[in-house]
Amino acid sequence: MERPRPDLVKTKERQRSAWASGDYSEFGAVLQIMSELLCEAVDLRPGQKVLDVATGSGNTALASARRFGETTGIDYVPALLERGRERAAAERLKVAFREGDAEDLPYPDASFDVVLSTVGVMFAPDQERAAGELLRICRPGGRIGLSNWTPDGFAGELGSLFGSYLPFSPGLKPPVLWGTSERLRELLGGGVRDLRIVRRSFVFRYRSVRHYLEVLQTQLGPTREALLALDPAERGNLTDDVVGLVGRFNRSGDGAMVVPSDYLEVVATRL
Repeated sequence: MERPRPDLVKTKERQRSAWASGDYSEFGAVLQIMSELLCEAVDLRPGQKVLDVATGSGNTALASARRFGETTGIDYVPALLERGRERAAAERLKVAFREGDAEDLPYPDASFDVVLSTVGVMFAPDQERAAGELLRICRPGGRIGLSNWTPDGFAGELGSLFGSYLPFSPGLKPPVLWGTSERLRELLGGGVRDLRIVRRSFVFRYRSVRHYLEVLQTQLGPTREALLALDPAERGNLTDDVVGLVGRFNRSGDGAMVVPSDYLEVVATRL
């Protein structure tokens, strides 16, 4: 049976609206260490031209600028870009933030020495097209660096849990496929050499599970919108399931939430 074709335009409009909801910059700021580690992994050099794809509020773009890369951050959510500009100004860092689509990057071929994305490009609806754009704009011999949640880690399981209540549009591939070596080789393998994949763990740290639930309900746009879309009974069931998921991963030993979440750190050299 032929797979249904997703309406990518409508999907991206829904995504754009969801990511603009709440205040992702507050949620995303806690992930900053992932961006710093990624810039170290690609051995970013001062003066290199760097593009951070799906930059959000600028974590990886700012990490690049701290290493004196000539950095641009691109995203399709204007409100997040504005927060990135505020952060860059506060830290006196030089970053160009530009509105644009990860599946249609507004740059000529081979424009950048380093192309990065931290839990960003993995959410593009058309995975093949997004991967093709990463390859297209990276110069031969340049580096592509990605950090992607794994399906079996906490963040990956959280996404699947929300998807069980509000399924993905028919025909779309789950974002966490970017967190598997098999899918990465499908998406990038033909255009790169030295594809290095390292499994790392980021630790979510919140005062309590209740504190984390408040973050999901107010800061992280996609989870906020998903919870609002459910009726009260379903919302209660999903909340209980999230509490159970946190309990399964939590290593705090007290009332706090200390939850490791695995991701793949990917560094590839463009052919």
